[in-house]
This record gives sequence, structure tokens and C-alpha cells, in this order.
Amino acid sequence: VFSLSLFSCLAFCRGRVVRVPKGPLIRVVDTEVVIPCSVSDYDGPSEQNFDWEFSRETDFMRIVSTWDSTFTSEEYQKRVGHGDIKLRRSSNDAVELVIRNIQPTDQGRYKCSTPSTDATVQGNYDAEVQVKVISDGLSVSGSKARSSMSLRLSEGDSFKLRCSAITTSLEHTHLHVTWQIKSGSTWRDILSLTHEGKFQLGPGYEERYHNGDIRLDTGANDTYRLSVSQASSVDGGAYRCLVSEWVRGADSSWQKIQEKSVEIASVAIQRTALDVVISTSNVSVTERDSLDLTCNITTDRSGIFQAEVMWYFSASPDDTLSDAQVLLSMDRDSVVSDSTLISLSHVDRNCYHLLVRDVDLEDSGYYFCQAAVWVPLHNGSWHKVVERTSAPVSVVVTALEPDYEVFLNASKTPKFSDDPTELNCRITNAQDTEANICFTVSWYYRQRLRSDDVATEELLATMDADWTLLLGDRSRERTQNGEIIFSKKAVDTFSLRIQWTSESDRGDYFCVISAWSRHRNNSWVKSKDVTSASVSIFWAIQDYTLTVEAVKLKPFFVAGHTFEMTCKVSSKNIKTPRYSVLITAEKPLTDQSNPNGTTRIISLNQDSVVRLEDWTDQTRVDGVVLEKVQENEFRYRMYQTQISDAGLYRCVVTAWSPGGGGMWREAVNGLSNPIQIDFQMSGPVFNVSVHSDNPTIYQGELADLLCIVTMEGMALEPDDMSFDVSWFAVRSFALDREPVLLASLDRRGIVMQSRRNGSSDLSLERISPLEFRLRVHGCEDHDFGNHYCVVTPWVRSATGVWQREPDIKAKPIFLSVKMDVLNAFKYPLLIGIGLATVIGLLSCLIGYCSSRWCCKKEVQETRRERRRLMSMEMD
Repeated sequence: VFSLSLFSCLAFCRGRVVRVPKGPLIRVVDTEVVIPCSVSDYDGPSEQNFDWEFSRETDFMRIVSTWDSTFTSEEYQKRVGHGDIKLRRSSNDAVELVIRNIQPTDQGRYKCSTPSTDATVQGNYDAEVQVKVISDGLSVSGSKARSSMSLRLSEGDSFKLRCSAITTSLEHTHLHVTWQIKSGSTWRDILSLTHEGKFQLGPGYEERYHNGDIRLDTGANDTYRLSVSQASSVDGGAYRCLVSEWVRGADSSWQKIQEKSVEIASVAIQRTALDVVISTSNVSVTERDSLDLTCNITTDRSGIFQAEVMWYFSASPDDTLSDAQVLLSMDRDSVVSDSTLISLSHVDRNCYHLLVRDVDLEDSGYYFCQAAVWVPLHNGSWHKVVERTSAPVSVVVTALEPDYEVFLNASKTPKFSDDPTELNCRITNAQDTEANICFTVSWYYRQRLRSDDVATEELLATMDADWTLLLGDRSRERTQNGEIIFSKKAVDTFSLRIQWTSESDRGDYFCVISAWSRHRNNSWVKSKDVTSASVSIFWAIQDYTLTVEAVKLKPFFVAGHTFEMTCKVSSKNIKTPRYSVLITAEKPLTDQSNPNGTTRIISLNQDSVVRLEDWTDQTRVDGVVLEKVQENEFRYRMYQTQISDAGLYRCVVTAWSPGGGGMWREAVNGLSNPIQIDFQMSGPVFNVSVHSDNPTIYQGELADLLCIVTMEGMALEPDDMSFDVSWFAVRSFALDREPVLLASLDRRGIVMQSRRNGSSDLSLERISPLEFRLRVHGCEDHDFGNHYCVVTPWVRSATGVWQREPDIKAKPIFLSVKMDVLNAFKYPLLIGIGLATVIGLLSCLIGYCSSRWCCKKEVQETRRERRRLMSMEMD
């Protein structure tokens, strides 16, 4: 019930509210008065109208209205027409009554009214405020009642300004005093003492206020003093004292009722002139001498001041002070920083002398002097008023170059490739060389060009002052392998030795001797380079020539005898050659062991080491011999020659010359004339063929292939002939693939089979002296293809030596493997029928058992009489 009553009361009390400030409003005569008025919680249009009325006692006079131009009373029409009284709208629901130059007659009550636009009359429609007009009792003046004064000060000086402000108002008012400076067209606040007794700083003066450089003090006779220390250029301008009078209103808020100002002084700050010059211009000093520089300082400053001087060094004239190096400094108390080789002296008040003893090359650069002027302050401290830096002076320190010459000669020159080369670079006529000077060498190579092109120089090696050897790209690998040696033979001699000179080393060589000077910090700096004259390393190169002649020692021999041939070698323009020999044979193309036609038999290298190359006949391992008869003559022997040895035999000779590191270098190759081994064939001629009774078979069956040898001409006993038989297969319809070895049977009856991937198997047997059978058991798909045999006949001569005849290849026969459909599906069909029969019988058995034992029911039947006529219920 209470809540319902409260809501009803609030709803009833809610309505239009017109507000004006709480009074009384105290204002000063002849000032502008602004009285605001606003309305809220209203209905109707958003923009509201306002009427203002004034009353000194009881009756109200109409002043001005926002909507009725005839609202103004006759007494106020003139002032409203001149704009001394006007309404200024601040929003749709607020206006301000502005009265210029308010007078004591304007003291009274002011009422603000709003016409009703609400649906119901609720709230208040007007509000009144009391305005009290007091006389002007505020007076503001400068020191000694002068309106303004002019001050001319130097940078860093101090000054004080005074302002007097007093009020005689009977009301309890407070003063707000602000010191301002005018730079340009605007006034800026410096420091204020507010009406609440607080100090308020202007922007940019916080640090100076905390340092005590700017202060505002109060004195007798209501004076306010502004003190400025360490004046700078920003302190130049017009100064004024701005005083405002404040009073506390009925709502306890402070209201400014008037404001007055007076210009106190015009201050001009003269910048301190300072000129810093180094008396000398660009300087050139010899190493180990002294450098003398003088810094002159000129200033227009008078009175007490002290100068501070700093000397800087920089490698570049464009470096800033932060990048430069401080050499020496003298503070305002004439205290000089510590240094061993540099001294700074104060010759007179404006002259400072820098002396650098025992200059070094590192002292070359740019020197400049920086000076600052300090003045004392009232509190005993010092203030820097100006600082300048001189223009840099270039100082060049010339090195004490030793005088010497360089001579390069070749103590060893090559006449052939791989001969040694030795060059000596010597220092001669050395003068003015001190103990702190050392010498290093750099070696260069320049290739000789036949045309007018300029060859570039290639660095072979160079030394640093600490004797570190730095290798160039051309010589790095050979130096690490010991083929090139850089050394120092004596104090004044450097050596370059090439152990084995190659043709690429031919060209011009020269050396550069560098002189290094030790600096004060024990570092070494290169001071001079002297280049020697070039030395040419060159020898005429003639083409190598090599001649090889093969001679057959026996003009005629028969099979089984020894074949013997010699190879004689002659060469030119090869230094101390050695020879390696290779015996090759060019067999007829019918030789299946070497389809390319050339066979490498045996070789003898330059160190006389014999090696069998492609000689693989195990029965004749010792059947070939190659030996060195003389330095340039070699002999080849073949014992118990076979008919298969027929062909052209040559000697392939390689000449070798000594190379670097004890190695042999290949010089040139030579090929001899051919020596032919030819046998007169008077024995039988063998032919080979392949036969099969059934070349088309089914998978899993046996395939029989016969290799039949036939003989024409002279008949031989079976014991005088033997055969090596090899079976091959080509797994394609056309002979476009590599043949695959299936099995082989040598003349001693040993069978060898190749590895197989399938499940089929092979067997190879001799079924007669001239017939050989290959059987494939359990043929598979991959056993198809062209099959053929290769037969190597062996015939025993009258001397009892077995002679190998050329290989004979049979014409291939194609073996086709088919799949037997009936056999392939017979067992799966029988298994399927059997499984179907078993499953059917099992189903019948399960049904019978279920009906017999699981689903049986007892049925009660009505007993019928055994009569001839049927019972009626049967109908």
C-alpha cells in the first residue's frame, strides 16, 4: 500500500520544472551579467519559449521574450533595442539573459517564465533569482604606479616584476592573480595564485618552477612578485598581471564577478654571442711528430663567467658529437681530464692549446673544439648560457715510409712439365728501417695471352703482419697438398716453390713486399707496398709422339702350338717415359662370348704388374703371358692355341711420365698394327637345331625340347668330340628382349641352372652323343617364349689337345603355354556340388527333427462308430 501511494504521489507531483541559479547573485557595476534559465519535464514541442521580468519591490516589469516582440515594457525598450539587454538561446530548453554594463538600478528580482505547452498543468512555470549589484572596488597597478617599463637583459640573467592588486568591496571576495607573457599575438599563462590560495602553472613552465627558476611571491601592500632566473630567449616579450575577483555563491560555488589586467614590463633577452675558432687550417704532420692546435674563444659576455672547453676527434667531418671521440676537456674550474699523450693548456682567457705528442697514422682525421659559457646564479650555482662548436680541422698524418727495393729472380726454372720451379723475392737497399717495421710478401700470377687482351692478376698467397698466410683460390688446394710451398729463407728473402710445374702454371709471376709499422697500441698498419718486376715461367711444348710396332715371331703355326708376338715402342718429347701394355683380340662376330668383337686379354702397367683382363677360361689361366723384354719392348705368348683364338691381335700402349707427388701422369696412347691368328679348317662342320614334338602345351604339363647337333665333312669318333650346351629363352613373341639363361651343360657333364621365380622346374640331360634334351616340368605362363640352344664344340686334335670350336647358335622355337579350362574348373565344380548336397541333406535332417520332437501336439478326436454310412459331421 505504501509503495502504491508513493508511486501515485510521484506521478501527481511530476510536471514542468523551471530553474534559475540560486541567489543572490552578486555582480559588479558596469560589468556584464549572464543569468541562465532552463526548463525540463515538459510536453509539447522541443523548443520552448521564455519570458523575463524584473521587480525592484513588488511589481514586475517585462524585459524581453523569445516569442513576443511586443513583450518588452517601455522602460526597457531602448536598452533592448541597443542590445544592452538580450536573450541568448543555448539550447531548445535553455536561454541566457545578458545585461551589459549592469547598474545599481538593475538590482532586484528577475523572474523567468515559460508559457504552458503541457496537456495538464503540473509543476512550476516560472522561477525567480535575486541579483545584487555592488560597486567596483578592485584596483590593479604595476610597481611604483608606472604603467609599463622596458628591460634589456642578457641570456642567463635574472629579473623580477611586481604587481599590486587590492579590493575595497564590502562583500567577501577573493582575488585570482595570473602572470602572463605575450609572444606574438597571444597571451600565455606563466604562473597563477588562484582565489583558493593554490599555485597554478602555465604549460611549459613545470620543470623551471620545480627547479626554482620561476617563482611567484606575495609582499606587503598587496604586491605580487614574479621572479625569473636563467632567462633565455623564450622569456622575451610583454608581461602583464591579470587579476580577477571571485565570490562564493549561495550554492557554495565560486563565481568570477570581474577581471582587470595591467601590462608591467617589456623584456628583451639578448643572446650571448660566442665564437669558437681553431686558429690553424688543414694540418699535415709526419708520423712520430707532435700536433699543436689552438682554440680561440670570443664572447660579448661581460661580468663574471667561466668557459668550458672540450676537444673532439672524428674520422668524418659529418659525424655528430655523439659519434665523435672526446680527446680532452677542461671544465669551468680549469680542471683538465687525464691523458698520457695529449695535453690541454689555458694560454690566456680566450685561448686554449691542444698538444698531441708522438702522433700515429690513426690520429689522421678531423679535430674540432666545443666551448660553453657558464654564469653564476643568485643561489651560488652555475648556469650554461651558450655553447658553440668550431668548424672541423683536417689533420693528415703521413707515415714514415722506409726506403727499399724489391728484386725477384728464378733459382729453378722448368724445362718440362712436372719439373720444379723456385722463385726468390728479395728486399734490397733497405734504408730508414726501424725496429718497429716488419716486411711481408704477397705473390701474384698473371697468365700470358697471345692477343692484346689484358690478363687479370690472381693472388696466390699473402701474409699479414702477424705472419698469417692467406691463400688464394688458385693455389689453396695445391698448397694444402704440399705441391706449392711458401717460405721465408732469410730476413730479406721470401721463396715460392712449385714442386711439380704443370702447363697451367706457365705465365708471369711477381711479388709485392709490404712494410708494416707498429702503432702505439701495438697494432700493425701497412705503410708501403713495393712491387717487383715480373718473371716469366715458360717452356716450349711439343706434341707427344708414340709409335707401336707388333711383330709375329713365328710365321706359321697350327692349333695347339704357342703363339708369340712382340711390341716395340718408340716415343718423342716425353720426359723419362714408362709404358703400360694391353693385348686385345678382335674375334669374329660369331663369337658369342664377346658380341662387341674386341676382347681385353692381358695387361702390364707402368710398374710391370701383370693383370688378366677378360681372360676367363679357367682351364687356361696360365695360357697367356705378357712380359717386358727391354725398356721399350714387350712380348706376348699364348700357349696351346685353340681354334676359337682366331682373330686379330694388337698392342695398346700408354706412355706415362712422372707427375707430382711421385705419381705417374698419362701422356699419350698408341695402337700397334694387327697380328692375325688364322687356322685352316680341315675338320668337320657342326650344325645345331632345336626340335619339339609338341611346342603347344597346357599349364602343368611337361615340355620337351631337343638340341640336335649334326656334323658334316670328316667323321669323328664320339670320344674325340665334346660339347658345351647352353639353353636360352626370350620371353616375347618377337626377339626384342634380352635372352635369359635357363641351364647349361659343359663338356664334363656338369649341369648348372639359373635361379627361377616360378614353381616350374628344369632338367637338362644328354640323351645321345649329339642330342641334348631340356625338360620344363609343370609349365606355367611365364615359361612361354622363344627357346634356343648355343653349342660350343670341342675337338681333340691328333696331338691330343682339345680345341675349342666357335659357338653355334640354333634357330629358336616358340613354346606356347595354354590353360586347360576343363581341368581348371573340374575341382571347383565338384567341390560346389558336394557342398550343395551336404547342405541340402543337413537342411532336411534339421526339418525332420524339428517336426518330430519340437512341434508335436496332442489332438483329441471324437470316437466314430464303424458303420457303413459316414457320420453327418463329415459333411
